Amino acid sequence: MKKMNLFWIAVTVWFAIAACTTDDSWDDTRWTNGQSTSTTTESNDDNSATTGSTENVVYGVSSEGDVQSFSVAFNKNAIAESVDVDAEDDDYIENTTFAKTITITFSNSGAASVSGDDEGIVSINGNDVTANNETDKVVKYILTGETSDGFFKLYSSKKQAIVLNGVNITNPDGAAINNQSKKRTFIVLNDGSKNYLTDGTKYNDAVDSEDMKACFFSEGQLVFSGSGYLEVDANCKAGIRSDDYVRTLPKTNIFVDASAGNGIRGNDAVIITGGVVNVNVTGTADKGISSDGEVRLDGGRTTIMTSGGYEYDEEDLDYTACAGIKADSIVNINGGELNIKSTGIGGKGINSDDKININDGVIRIITTGKRQKDSKGSVSPKGIKADGNITIKGGQTQIRLEGTGDGTEALESKGEIHIEAGTLECYSYDDAINSKGNLYIDGGYVYARATNNDAIDSNMNLYINGGVVIAEGGQQPECGIDAAEGYSAYINGGTVIAVGGGLQAISSSSKQASIAVSASLGTTLGLLSGSTAILGYKLPTSNSGTALMISSPSLKSGSTYTLRAGAEISGGTSFYSLTTGCTIGSGSQSVDVTASTNVSGSMGGGMPGGGQQRW
Repeated sequence: MKKMNLFWIAVTVWFAIAACTTDDSWDDTRWTNGQSTSTTTESNDDNSATTGSTENVVYGVSSEGDVQSFSVAFNKNAIAESVDVDAEDDDYIENTTFAKTITITFSNSGAASVSGDDEGIVSINGNDVTANNETDKVVKYILTGETSDGFFKLYSSKKQAIVLNGVNITNPDGAAINNQSKKRTFIVLNDGSKNYLTDGTKYNDAVDSEDMKACFFSEGQLVFSGSGYLEVDANCKAGIRSDDYVRTLPKTNIFVDASAGNGIRGNDAVIITGGVVNVNVTGTADKGISSDGEVRLDGGRTTIMTSGGYEYDEEDLDYTACAGIKADSIVNINGGELNIKSTGIGGKGINSDDKININDGVIRIITTGKRQKDSKGSVSPKGIKADGNITIKGGQTQIRLEGTGDGTEALESKGEIHIEAGTLECYSYDDAINSKGNLYIDGGYVYARATNNDAIDSNMNLYINGGVVIAEGGQQPECGIDAAEGYSAYINGGTVIAVGGGLQAISSSSKQASIAVSASLGTTLGLLSGSTAILGYKLPTSNSGTALMISSPSLKSGSTYTLRAGAEISGGTSFYSLTTGCTIGSGSQSVDVTASTNVSGSMGGGMPGGGQQRW
């Protein structure tokens, strides 16, 4: 992080208040669910203030938990979903007519049996079952029964369906299901059924001319539907893999446990339209869900755990580590619920070589690993990382990085970051939000907390045009918000709180006024316009600085306002430590401050003179 030799101008006031009790940083929890309150009027004396002025925006936001304390765990319970069949979408089995149904029953006490096959499509050797459809008919295969030494293998030039109806297949020598057809294959989890697939630790059944890349492998598209349950135990390679795409539809319930490969991989895409998807991967540098193409989440509930270590990539000449989601192309999140926890060194939540678009849904990501770095290279944990732009247009995203070290960043883009709406909550050791290009915040609710670096860091220009932004950086010289040397930070709208050991200069070209002060850790401040409350804010209790900047639509350049320290803040709507539409009670000290669109920066600590009041 580059810093300029900046100074405080006369509108900036030294406001040093006695510090409150300092807590451990991990317990620095100040979340309050947003609850709107009606506008009320208190007596207009020196010790109280009216709430909800006409210039003040009352913000409302809800969350299921604080970014510093939420948890991620597997939940195999089904969720209530409806299946709305799209008549134009060939991935819905309802749009396909089947000419033949063949039932295959596996048996541990003897050979598998078949019924409904009057054309000799299926061949059986013990419980090794092969279907070779050379007819012009679209076939539905129903699998049931149990075997500890068998498989189902399929060849076909037509699309088909595989119905799992209480089947349990273990193949100690390879894949449990090996689909060599390049056509669309419907995988139906029969209502109420429980199905289990297990592969071996070695793939002795592999044929040189054929791929066998997973416990459940397919050359063509795999589309999962039905309200049954499927559990895949992968011991050698991936859990579920298609050399085309993998898609889950509403009501499906899938659990993949992969110890030596990726959980779910679709070469062209992985699409979660709905259903419950749980993925646990424990292998070195393995991914929960991966694709060379797009990963898209439109609904359902997806939970991914990764716990493997890192390894050196001889092709890229650098280290690589686990990731909950890894896409070589775009990641699009349009709805549903996504939970990721990565515990390995350098582990990531979502990692894209292209863009990441978050349009809706609930996202919770935890990483606990540290950074690995030596003469060969490095790998750092990230919550959400993209080589291209990151755009957030809605939803609720929570990211917590528990590991320490450089590079442990919650949200990182090698391109630009655009935050337009929704709620984004980030907690990390290094930068909470970092962009290599310009960073834009146009709306939504943003909470960024970095205990050892800048909270929001742009390596080019930083534009805050709207929304609610709380940026709490580390101690000197770290800042709440930071633009790179040679670039500028602009505040053109929104409510902005930025606190850290230093203060980023705000361009005089900004359209909205700000104030800058210094206040002790743990101090509760109330900002008033005359007797009208604008907002209340409590500084972090530890691992931060005392340089504080506040910007609000209620502030007018050249106008004077009152800051009240130690005041009781009641009522209103709270987002973390910021409260608006509130009542501000009497405080221990007060000071008048003048707002300006031109706020110069400081490195914190011993501020220079220049006309500031000192307290």
